[in-house]
Amino acid sequence: MDTHTHLHRIRESRGISAAALAKLAGVTRQTIYAIEAGDYVPNTTVALQLARLLEVRVEELFSLDAEPRLAKPMAVEFLTPARAGQPVQLCRVGQKLVAVSAPSDLILPPADGVAMDAGHVEILPGEEEHPKRLLIAGCDPGISLLAPQLDFAAASVSSRQALEWLKQGCVHVAGTHLRDAASDEYNVGAIRKLFPRGSVKVVTFAIWEQGLVMRPGTHVREIADLARVRIVNREPGAGSRELLDQRLKAAGMTGVNIAGYDRIVSGHLPAAQAVRDGEADCCIATRSAARAFGLDFVPLAVERYDLVVRRAFAKLPAVEALFDLLNRSALRRKLEMLAGYDTSQTGAVLAA
Repeated sequence: MDTHTHLHRIRESRGISAAALAKLAGVTRQTIYAIEAGDYVPNTTVALQLARLLEVRVEELFSLDAEPRLAKPMAVEFLTPARAGQPVQLCRVGQKLVAVSAPSDLILPPADGVAMDAGHVEILPGEEEHPKRLLIAGCDPGISLLAPQLDFAAASVSSRQALEWLKQGCVHVAGTHLRDAASDEYNVGAIRKLFPRGSVKVVTFAIWEQGLVMRPGTHVREIADLARVRIVNREPGAGSRELLDQRLKAAGMTGVNIAGYDRIVSGHLPAAQAVRDGEADCCIATRSAARAFGLDFVPLAVERYDLVVRRAFAKLPAVEALFDLLNRSALRRKLEMLAGYDTSQTGAVLAA
């Protein structure tokens, strides 16, 4: 509950200066000003002393809100499912107010409000929507290293879903690592199928390794070994799943041969966590995900992860701040040391 003070009004009605009241109460003049501004709530002794000097009751000097002040429910567009009461973050994307589930890992996450139903959020007291916050969709765990230099929310989804949301105007930035089998090129082919030439800006985030992730002691060294272990898989449209399917096909295998092929998790970190927790023996994920959970890693592919922005958003201050960060050596060192990424092409603008 918020505390309100009427000290300034009552003091002036008594014709007492702040300095005089401070001297009588045994506090500094700055303390009186801080109390009147609402920046400082005095202890019981000081509150009683002020009330006695001004000949009023303490309740006349200070009061509490009867109930926490909650904003009325706000209509939003949910990108990711959220249960009633689940914390969410808000972003303004064009004319849309978009909500995504706030990230959580055994902590209460930073959030702007809580979900009420499929289309509404109750804003937390004192919080407002964040029109300058970026909404970045994709699956790269390394995106978290952009904080705290950049105010953004991340929606963890497959590369194809991220690009679809970008096309629909639901996110500012889409991350992708999709390989075109015909050209052996990453991302450009998928982008050109969805967007007119010149309508998006494509900037490289990093080059990473993706491969087999397993607990120490699990003897998996190639795709054929998956026939004797349990895996967790990624959703259709994820680069990890496409890599798995390509390698299975090359080995003359299908998902029917693999236990757990139909067990789906969303994101590299959730997949690696499922392996760490013993829910599966192996998954396809990035080396950074394996590092995060202390797991073994066998590389299968070197991939380029790119960030895609519509030209309409490219001049937003937050988007320009994002691209500026990619060219800073401090971020590159973080990506190299913490995620194991190759940053030799980070910040490079690609033709799409």
